[in-house]
Amino acid sequence: MCFIQKSRFFAPSHNRVRTEGQLPNATDFIADIARSVGFLSRLPVPDRFFRGHDGTVSRAVRAFPVAGLVIGILPALLLMLLLNGETDPLLAALLALALMALVTGALHEDGLADAADGLGGGRDGDHALTIMKDSRIGTYGVVALILSFGLRAAALAALARTVPTAAPLALLASAAFSRGVLVAHWRALPPARANGVAAGAGMPDESARTIALVISTAAALILLVPAIGLAAPLISLIAAAALAYGFTRFTEKKLGGHTGDTIGATQQLCEIGLLSALALFA
Repeated sequence: MCFIQKSRFFAPSHNRVRTEGQLPNATDFIADIARSVGFLSRLPVPDRFFRGHDGTVSRAVRAFPVAGLVIGILPALLLMLLLNGETDPLLAALLALALMALVTGALHEDGLADAADGLGGGRDGDHALTIMKDSRIGTYGVVALILSFGLRAAALAALARTVPTAAPLALLASAAFSRGVLVAHWRALPPARANGVAAGAGMPDESARTIALVISTAAALILLVPAIGLAAPLISLIAAAALAYGFTRFTEKKLGGHTGDTIGATQQLCEIGLLSALALFA
């Protein structure tokens, strides 16, 4: 049910090498990338990046968009190879998304399903949070997952039919941008549960949130503009950000704060919005 999979992030240490207040350097950022990849996926990360670490990701979230690029490389390559081999675009897109879910352990999809069940079926905030803690999936969750995979696959397939080279780049761009926007959701709201796993991971630093948004936006534009021009990517990024913002405000009204599930749902909604808009306007 939870957004956070890696237990090593919750192994507090009294041997911190650097404090959060110190200026970052290249070594720090590389460590943040490694920790972010470990946090967001099932890809193996050397244990040396976690020794002497206090268990929080307050600063490491600045590297989430770069981790998104790392996570998206294999699915994007698979999509490119399948499209070059004249595989049906819809089948190719579904296979690429399946590989993405395998790489992440369906981390964000799990959050989306739980958030849909809680926010859709909860009478009030407390009831919604109770539902979201239940490991069983309900109707809202099933529908949300079907729509998530269906809309993303259909959008990638439509993009592949109009601009074949852009579809793998769009998958990479959405992986990076959505993981920058989820940091903004996380930072914008207090924890809905004082003892929740998202609260235990630490609130993102304001500077880390800003860096994540800058990197994610720049990465998306660098990937998309050469393939499809500037207008469609700009419209798509604005649409995805607006969708995430609306969900953040809805979550605030319903729950009073974020949870690990709403963080994961934000990532999914952002991907859906970005890919759908690209398919419509590219």
